[in-house]
Amino acid sequence: MCLGIPGQITEITDINQKLAIVNVGGVKRQINIACIVNEQHPAESCVGDWVLLHVGFAMNRINEKEAAETLKLLEELAEAMG
Repeated sequence: MCLGIPGQITEITDINQKLAIVNVGGVKRQINIACIVNEQHPAESCVGDWVLLHVGFAMNRINEKEAAETLKLLEELAEAMG
């Protein structure tokens, strides 16, 4: 099973290596965005994108509503387990 965590890209740190900083609930981490960039959506245009993250990679772009819903479900799950 693969769990994707929503996060928002806040900056591009290395265009050639396709690296960016993502904010996940206030925690910022460097991630690889190679899976979500192409000629129509280059790395430079990813700032502000909401993405699903898995093991340091942005797997796909999602909209802000999907991100909020997923974050809410993850918070509820954490509360239920705590």
